[in-house]
Formats: sequence, structure tokens, C-alpha cells
Amino acid sequence: MTDLRNFITKVGLQDARSLLQSGNLIFTSNVRTGAELERFLESEAAERLSLEVDFFVRTPEEWKTVIRQNPFRKEAERDPKHLVVLFLKSAPDAEDVAALQADIKGAETVTAKGKQAYIFYPNGMGRSKLTTAMIETRLGRGTARNWNTVLKLGIIAKTGSAKLTPVSPRKRI
Repeated sequence: MTDLRNFITKVGLQDARSLLQSGNLIFTSNVRTGAELERFLESEAAERLSLEVDFFVRTPEEWKTVIRQNPFRKEAERDPKHLVVLFLKSAPDAEDVAALQADIKGAETVTAKGKQAYIFYPNGMGRSKLTTAMIETRLGRGTARNWNTVLKLGIIAKTGSAKLTPVSPRKRI
């Protein structure tokens, strides 16, 4: 996380803070939108570090929307560790979400809202037959965070500058 914070600072972004060792940073940027920041950080990581990595950036307003649009409110209150938000590069097509839902062989439930998919794993992710490969085949590459982490990042974003931006990098394989 120290290396990631240092990278963010070296490319000209300010106030980089991390949440534990979660792979999430919050930083200040006055210049770019979330999508512009994603492209900027990806190109800088490739150029400076020789790393092919995806960044998933959401502005503070987008983060509030992620929390507000949670379709699994009861599950989030009762069992937040089994609810994940999958952050995507773009909003998936309704047909792709429906195809993923049809692929599910267990009790998992998937709903997409904007550039996020919400997935509830009532029996836990470890026992689930809903694999990362299945999800990415239908929805594209993403990075998932459990509901507890989503809420903690929301609190951190609220308590800082209005320009704080959560970011989650994911190495391309």
C-alpha cells in the first residue's frame, strides 16, 4: 500500500490515504473525471512501473450512489460480509446481466446498477459456483469489494476534502 500511495503522489495527485491493506486508496484530484483518472493512472503505471493494471475510480458522488443504490439492503444489514460490489469499467448490458443470472447454479443473486454489479453470496464466496471467470465472461473485468469495505470507504470519503476519490487497482492477467 505504501508503494501505491507513493505512485499516486508521484503522478501528481494529493492526499493519498489507504484503507488498511485493502487495495483501496482515496486521494484528491481537481482535474479529471473518474474515467479520465482510470486511463491516466493505467498509462502512468505502464510507463513508470511497466505494469499492466486496471484502475477502478469513483468520485465521491458516485460512491454515494453506489451505497444508495444497493438493491440488497436487508442482506447488507443482516450479513454484510456476503454482499460484494463489483466495480466495472462500464455499465453492463441488461442481456449480459440476465445471462449471468441464468448461469448461476446456486443461491447467489446478481443485480447491476450503473457501472456496478451487486452480488449476494448467502453461503459465502468460498463455496460459490459463481466464479470470477463466469462473471467476467458476462460483465467484463472488475474488482469486488465487500459491503463493509464499501461503507468504510464511504465514511473516509465523506470526512475529507470534497475531491477525494476512491481507487482500486487490479493487475491484468
